[in-house]
Amino acid sequence: MSESVVPGLVRLERDGHIAHLVLDRPSKLNTMTVDMDRQMNDLAFEINNDASIRALVLRGEGTRAFCAGSDINDLGEYGTNWEYRNRFDRRRDYARSVWQIRKPIVAAVNGFAYGGGLEMACASDIRVSGKSATFAAGEIRWGWHAGSGQTQYLTRLIGAGHASRLLMTGKPIDADEAYRIGLVQELVEVEDVTDRAVELARDIASLSPIAIERTKFMVRMSQNVPLEAALLIENDSFSYIMMTDDAAEGRAAFAEKRTPEYRGH
Repeated sequence: MSESVVPGLVRLERDGHIAHLVLDRPSKLNTMTVDMDRQMNDLAFEINNDASIRALVLRGEGTRAFCAGSDINDLGEYGTNWEYRNRFDRRRDYARSVWQIRKPIVAAVNGFAYGGGLEMACASDIRVSGKSATFAAGEIRWGWHAGSGQTQYLTRLIGAGHASRLLMTGKPIDADEAYRIGLVQELVEVEDVTDRAVELARDIASLSPIAIERTKFMVRMSQNVPLEAALLIENDSFSYIMMTDDAAEGRAAFAEKRTPEYRGH
């Protein structure tokens, strides 16, 4: 496994066609600083433009926390309220940077997934949770609501009622409840979380990267545009994909009863 380390506390590890995006601040529950924000944005750009990466595992170092959100002691580093409002344009919004990644993301969640940590998990495509994980949108308890997608991600993922309970009380829920309401897709033993996330990522990375990225795009469309428009967009996307080399390889492999070898063309 090769490793791309930005000096600081976020690292990118490559392992064939999958990569691990690791929050490495376990002594502080992997809370995010402004410097880590910049690193996340830089690495998101790198991931999007590296054709060798076909799927991503997002995880926190250690088992105590996936990420407990922003380091509150560092919030003043974002600047004035106007600068804070425009933090994404200044490459200082880590949850939005996860949302901007085009490659499929499997979040491997252990321990605390609070605040911005929950936002990053929700900005991922699939969530694998350890049985001891807890989830909270605790911002409301400190006098604000989340500002990097939480009110929107949660509502789309689990519905208005479940989202409102989390967003308006700020109280945590355990992994069993998160699984029951559909916030996480798989619930496994703590020691199996990363392995299961990697297994899912490898399965995805073995498929056509063009078809996978377009599928992620179409899932996003289903959450953002009316059905009639989404069906038209889906048809256009399908028509394009069917003319790719990967689609031809898939058809040939099916006819020849062999495993397809996708190249992303």
